[in-house]
Amino acid sequence: MHGHDELAERFEERRGQLRAVAHRMLGSTVEADDAVQEAWLRLSRSGGDDIGNLAAWLTTVVSRICLDMLRTRASRREDPYGDELPEASTGDLPEDEAVLADSVGLALLVVLDTLGPAERVAFVLHDLFSVPFDRIATILDRSRPAAKKLASRARHRVRGTPTVPRAELDRHREVVEAFLTAARGGDLDALLDVLAPDVVRRADPTALPPGVPTELRGARAVAEGTALLRHRTRFAALALVDGDAGIVVAPGGRLLLALRVTVEGERVAAYEVIAGRERLRGLGVAVLGTGG
Repeated sequence: MHGHDELAERFEERRGQLRAVAHRMLGSTVEADDAVQEAWLRLSRSGGDDIGNLAAWLTTVVSRICLDMLRTRASRREDPYGDELPEASTGDLPEDEAVLADSVGLALLVVLDTLGPAERVAFVLHDLFSVPFDRIATILDRSRPAAKKLASRARHRVRGTPTVPRAELDRHREVVEAFLTAARGGDLDALLDVLAPDVVRRADPTALPPGVPTELRGARAVAEGTALLRHRTRFAALALVDGDAGIVVAPGGRLLLALRVTVEGERVAAYEVIAGRERLRGLGVAVLGTGG
């Protein structure tokens, strides 16, 4: 029989990997830690005697725990799309959750949040952790072809379908990236460089502080209005929004704002800030690839 200390030591060697898997499945550091702790309790109760491949066993167990948590979340769905954006909420994300967002990609977290539990588990295990479909099928209690289909469907959602030619999308991406970089720096001159002289910014009222006009016209007014909301760019990322380069703002991977950007030439001709729950739900959001 394995000694408790030896079992705990072997578990600790794998804790980081298990936490990474749970993080990407759940998008929450607190829930991920709960899932990993539950996996340890199950291992401890089992004694570990009949486990041939501990790493595979633990991945299976933590994945099933996450699957149950995702199903519970789906059944009493707390909606990821907020009706309002409290100003304070954008500064309250725990640091390790911000690191998670950086490492996985905010846009990916947003898309993962729209997947069904089985799709999300299949995609995360196969595409992010290279777990073979035979094991994924066992975890999901599905056939191997069904597990492959779930991952494929999820991959299609994650990648989205561009509505503009590849070369044009790459050019739009560069312009939107320059815009986001300038906005992050609160750099008015850089914003003026990337905005067209007659640029228009429209925004849902819920996206703005009280008293800020929903429409701004002209590069100077739009640049100043953009710099005013600089604090939100901490949780902003490039994304494919309705098939073209855009931006999502998503603290903790929960979509709060989406920017639909119109690029003409090498500048931003217009952008729209979408914040209403129904409008966000109707958007096509996907990960913006790096070309090729």
